[in-house]
Amino acid sequence: MTAIILGIVIIAVIIFIISVYNSLNERRNQIQNAFSSLDALFIKRSELIPNLVTIVKQYTNYEKDVLEKITQLRQLKSDTTEYKADSEASQMMKQIMLQVENYPDLRANNQFLNLQYTWTESEEQIAAGRRYLSASITDYNNGLSTFPGNVIGSKFGFKKHEWQMAAEAQRQNVNAEELFNK
Repeated sequence: MTAIILGIVIIAVIIFIISVYNSLNERRNQIQNAFSSLDALFIKRSELIPNLVTIVKQYTNYEKDVLEKITQLRQLKSDTTEYKADSEASQMMKQIMLQVENYPDLRANNQFLNLQYTWTESEEQIAAGRRYLSASITDYNNGLSTFPGNVIGSKFGFKKHEWQMAAEAQRQNVNAEELFNK
């Protein structure tokens, strides 16, 4: 009977040790998951924002060209009444009307608003990722600092986790002024 009780106690202790070990392992994996997710968000920002800025710049240039053509057309119509000028104006008007029909809503501000929204959303996702990583590290380190995690963790080589971050180039904030002045 004593052997059975001793066996049950040994099995319970082994199950308890395995449970604490697995819990520490899950917390460590959670940190790696949080770090990888944050890394992916940094990469997304470093690739997405410059591409959106390029699109906005191209659209702004397109809109500027169309508006310049309209201004030229008005000047041709008002400056002279010669047949040649009228013919050029008619030809230019056809080109402009074609562009306006293809792109009836010439508003670069919508592109800028989209860029601003996407940029803000990206930064909010990064902030949330940082909070998740911080919480994961805290949870893991707390598990190692308290009993029985400290005893079992030290026996199995678990160490407190220090902050790791993405590569410096990926962590740096994207500078809008530099992107628009390229």
